[in-house]
Amino acid sequence: MRRIRTITLTSGALALAGLAATSVALAPAASASAQGCIVTSITTGGYAQQGTIATKASSGCLDLNLTYSYNTNSRTFDYYGGRYRKADGTWVTGSKGYVQAWDGYHSINDSTMTLVTDLSAGTQFSVASYLDGGDNVQITH
Repeated sequence: MRRIRTITLTSGALALAGLAATSVALAPAASASAQGCIVTSITTGGYAQQGTIATKASSGCLDLNLTYSYNTNSRTFDYYGGRYRKADGTWVTGSKGYVQAWDGYHSINDSTMTLVTDLSAGTQFSVASYLDGGDNVQITH
């Protein structure tokens, strides 16, 4: 009887180890949608103003995705708008307007955090804060 229990426990341990190995092997696939994207840190401008200016990368990501935000003022959230420079040199806020984001990281797969869609590579962009400028954000593009 004692011998059977030992074999059963050993088989169970091997099954758990196999399950853990399978889980580890699947983990990289979960972030596959972000592969090939560039992350740029930006200090935001005030309402309808540019902060740090960056250039849209030539990557697999077509959009400007807000993937991190931190309001440096007393609030724990703000509303962020993606801004880009048109061919005539004027700056505009993307058609999505301003999106509310709490401090912290945001999933690249969360479409509510897409600030500008289908931005061409080489286009200059920035981010504006609705309530106050000077916030820290990361844009994955």
